[in-house]
Amino acid sequence: MKEKLQKYLIIFKKLRVDRSHGIAPHKPILLLSILQNVKNGSISNNQIYITPELISAFKSSWGQLVITNHVCKMALPFFHMRSEVFWKLIPRPDQESVLDIATSISSINVLNAMVDHALIEEDLFLLMQNPETGYALMQFLLDEYFPLSRKYYSVKDYSEHLQEVEDKILNESAEVYRREIKELLQEGNDDEIFLRGGLFKKEIPRIYNNTCCISGYHVDALINVSMIDACHIRPFSSSFDDTISNGITLCPNLHRAFDRGLITIDTNYNVIISKLFIEHDHPFSIRQFAGKKILLPQQEKYWPNLDNLEWHNLFFEGKQKS
Repeated sequence: MKEKLQKYLIIFKKLRVDRSHGIAPHKPILLLSILQNVKNGSISNNQIYITPELISAFKSSWGQLVITNHVCKMALPFFHMRSEVFWKLIPRPDQESVLDIATSISSINVLNAMVDHALIEEDLFLLMQNPETGYALMQFLLDEYFPLSRKYYSVKDYSEHLQEVEDKILNESAEVYRREIKELLQEGNDDEIFLRGGLFKKEIPRIYNNTCCISGYHVDALINVSMIDACHIRPFSSSFDDTISNGITLCPNLHRAFDRGLITIDTNYNVIISKLFIEHDHPFSIRQFAGKKILLPQQEKYWPNLDNLEWHNLFFEGKQKS
C-alpha cells in the first residue's frame, strides 16, 4: 500500500498542467473533488461520471482554493486528464472517432454528449477509498498546488451548495428561477446550469417515489440507477424552468410519447391519448391509460403547475392538426 501511495504521489506531483500563467489549478481541483465524492460515497467505484455532486465539489473547491485568474470549467480537466496515465475517457456510442480528434473541450454539455464516463486505475481508486491513504492524497494536493489558500479548504461548502440548489428546485417560483437561469446563461456558467439540470433529474423521481405518474411502474434499484425519467412539462430550452412544478415522472416509452405530443395531461390531471397513431393490443399499450388520473406527490405544492399543463395541451393539440 505504501509503495502504491508513493507511486501516485509522484504522479500527482508531475501532473501535466499549463504553467504559462501560473500553475493551472484545474486537474488538482478535479482530483480533490473526486476524493470528496469517494469519501462521502457518491463515487463507489473507479468509474467517474459527470454528476451534480462532482460539479458542486469542483465549484466549491475552486472558490476556496483558486486565487489566480483561471476560468472555472470542470470540462477542461475532465477532458485533459486523459494525458495522465491513470485516467481514461470512455466515449458514448458513436462518439469514439469524434473524441479521438478533439483537442480540447470546455463546455460541460459537449463533454457530456461525447463522454460517458472516465476510468481511473483501480489501484488509485482503492487508495482514494482508504481513509488513511485518501487523506494523504488530499493533503499532498493541497500542499503541492495550493499552499497559500489551503487553510480555507472545507468539504462542507460542497454539500451546502447542493442543498441550496435543491431548495431552489423545490421551493423557488418559476419566475425567480427563470431569471436566475438567464443570468447564468449571460455569464456563460454552463457548469451551474448543468448541475441544476442534474439535480432536477434526481429530485423529480424522489418526490414521486421513483414511480411513473401514469403507469404506476415503480422500481427500487439496489444500485444507483433509476428506471424512471424526470420529464419537463414545458421543455427547458423554452421555459428555463427546472422547478418541481414543471416536472413529472414517466417511464421511458411514455416520456418519448409525451415529448412528441402523442399524450398529454389535462388540467384535471387526466391522461389524454392522441388518435394519430396505431398500436396493437399489448400489455404495455399506451391507450390503456386514456382518461386515467395521474399519481401526484403527497404535498400539493409539488403538483404540476396548471399553466405548464395548459401549455402542453396546446402543444398536443397542435400536433394533432399538423
